[in-house]
Amino acid sequence: MKGCLVLQRRFAYIGHELGKLLKERHGIDEFCAFVSLRESYEFLKNQKDIRYTDILLDEDVQKRYVDEPLDMEYIRKFESTYGNVRDMIKVDRVIALGQLVREYPHARSPYTEGERLRIAQVYAKSVEAFLAKERPDFILTYQPGALWMLMMYKIAKQKGIPVLTIVLPTTKNRVALSEEYGSLSWVDECFKRDLAKPLSDVEGYEEARKFIEEFRTRPVVYSDVYTKLIQHGTLKQFRFLVPLNMLSTLRSIFFLLYNWLRSSALRTDYNALKPHWYLYDRVRRKLRNLVGVNDLYDPYDSKKSFAFYALHFEPELSVLLLSEETDQRVIIAKLAAALPEEMLLYVKEHPQMTPYRTRAYYKQLKKIPNVRLVRPELSSFDIMRSARLVSTITGAAGWEAALLGRPVLTFGNVFYNALPSVGHVTDMSELPRVVRQTLERPVPREEAERYLAALLRESAECDILSVWESEIGSPDASEKLAGFATLLARKIKLVTTRDRR
Repeated sequence: MKGCLVLQRRFAYIGHELGKLLKERHGIDEFCAFVSLRESYEFLKNQKDIRYTDILLDEDVQKRYVDEPLDMEYIRKFESTYGNVRDMIKVDRVIALGQLVREYPHARSPYTEGERLRIAQVYAKSVEAFLAKERPDFILTYQPGALWMLMMYKIAKQKGIPVLTIVLPTTKNRVALSEEYGSLSWVDECFKRDLAKPLSDVEGYEEARKFIEEFRTRPVVYSDVYTKLIQHGTLKQFRFLVPLNMLSTLRSIFFLLYNWLRSSALRTDYNALKPHWYLYDRVRRKLRNLVGVNDLYDPYDSKKSFAFYALHFEPELSVLLLSEETDQRVIIAKLAAALPEEMLLYVKEHPQMTPYRTRAYYKQLKKIPNVRLVRPELSSFDIMRSARLVSTITGAAGWEAALLGRPVLTFGNVFYNALPSVGHVTDMSELPRVVRQTLERPVPREEAERYLAALLRESAECDILSVWESEIGSPDASEKLAGFATLLARKIKLVTTRDRR
């Protein structure tokens, strides 16, 4: 059996560890890979743990567009099979928005329309040729946050190659697999089967009940990684001036310059961070934070009738892939207009975005009638407990609110849309009706308990974000991923056996 690992950026190290576990403990010993970041590619090429029959590097494929004549006949034929190419391009933060190589709020493509189509064309041809040559039995990928990943997903699915997508179900220390990137397919199947059973016969119900009971008593975010990244307030933006932190900053700049100068290939990679833009954007952000936005926050009153909207981190696939509307200001304006007259809409910033969002962005939000911008330091859990409605595109706030027993409204494709009480907006013209129905619909506790029981059965205990952020290469990383690798092996056997039938 042969697996294809689709490894975005530093996820290459996690994917490789999973490959090692599949080989050592589950008998899968042959792999190919499609990877981004040159350092990840070099790591895979030089390691001796498992055999990759071929490794395709995103950056090398992208460079081919320079000599690639645009073939609109090919593009049209591709679209007739796999979908609109321009919609796929929108998902890519670098190609569509110039982000990751430039810091948010920069949002301008470095490529012309024709160049973007040529880039898509070389990716499409490369993926089709790669899959035809390698003939993998399955593909393991993360939710697609780049053009090449989305094309790999769509082409493989169309060709009947099983695709297993890693999804983080925003539940403490859990990681799951799905056959669809916008849901938890196996959890949903489990949940639907269990609906016909009495609660006492639902496997894992008692564990789910205790989890929700503890969560309602003392709610916590699903990964410790996020608590470490929160930087509220102007002063915290300038901690880099502390001597020890300054040394760390200078070291980062030195290694960025060193790697830039030593590698001519890196300097021509489309997603390489250019030192001058890194310094320019960083200085600009720090100067912007000197002014801050403290004067723009509104008072929070839990006694008022209000809905709550949790802003998303940007750029991210939640906004670029899983939502029809990519401008959160548009969503907030339409939501505020659809609420009952007496109801306010409290908007709270994502904890990682406080240093990046501009004053102009917040000022535009504050011009919307009934919208109030609340301080990011406030507890989202406390706000959700008092909210008549919690709204998000696909964020953790929606699932957390469901666990707390609050009405939830979503604007994107996310796993907890499977709960009957969750209002899911697919057509903005229907928003007032969906809001009204969601406010009137009861939220039975049993619903979340049944779904969580299915989720616990169809996921593995593993804080994959902590491994990803700080433990890659450590002796403990492999063991922390072992449970997830066992779940993965079980699902691989399931999909490949089904495919052979």
